[in-house]
Amino acid sequence: MKLQQLKSLFHSELESIYPKTEIDSFFNILTEYKMGLTRIDRALQPNIELIEDQSLFFNKALLKLKKDFPVQYITGKTEFYSLPFKVNSNVLIPRPETEELVEWIQDDAQDAKNIHILDIGTGSGCIAISLAKNITNAVVYALDFSESALQTAQENAELNGVKIRFIHQDILKTDSLTEVFDIIVSNPPYVRELEKKEIQNNVLNNEPHNALFVDNNNPLVFYNKITDLAINHLKPHGSLYFEINQYLGNEMLQMLADKGFLNNELKKDIFGNDRMTKSKFK
Repeated sequence: MKLQQLKSLFHSELESIYPKTEIDSFFNILTEYKMGLTRIDRALQPNIELIEDQSLFFNKALLKLKKDFPVQYITGKTEFYSLPFKVNSNVLIPRPETEELVEWIQDDAQDAKNIHILDIGTGSGCIAISLAKNITNAVVYALDFSESALQTAQENAELNGVKIRFIHQDILKTDSLTEVFDIIVSNPPYVRELEKKEIQNNVLNNEPHNALFVDNNNPLVFYNKITDLAINHLKPHGSLYFEINQYLGNEMLQMLADKGFLNNELKKDIFGNDRMTKSKFK
């Protein structure tokens, strides 16, 4: 099979499931991953012959894509904040909205010296690692209850050449933290069970539910717990950042105010959704 035939096969097999632009994206990502082909290579060498191993890989990849399997899990990697990250079924695939949270923190902290940052529910480590890479002299801690997630995050820290202090701990069972921090940030589970119908199948059927969903009756469970801990573990003038459920912005602001936090800001993402908050306790 030639490369141009493979592209035609991708479209004929997937056109009933995905839009054309997404199919092109799958094709580009997978041919670069398996064959090392750049955009120019694909344009100038459409008649490259696939070897047997490559044909087998693409056939298996097509079967997975038909079942809504994320292409990032097929390649085992993705990009976040212009950095490479390994991903697998133990961690969420990082989202563009979370990049905006990282950028907000980086902009606020860029001129700070020797600050200590804690990322709670680190998953792949995308927030912690991006901050460690971009904020000079930051000491970054990353906490998660999942040993498998922490293993992936450790690999990503090594991949990106940063030192992160990893903590294996269930935040909901935590009464105190080991020290105080200049910044505490979290992108915890926040999708209510009632919102499952809004989640795409590739996410719903493959990404870890314990990193996504919360009970309808207690959707702020993680935010309440983390905010309580932040009261005693933020330094004076320290900041608390959250990525949040777009439907619960007002509830978040009220909860933060009720707990004594000041200057509570609610910020929209690039899609116009309420997506992140920033607060100070003192």
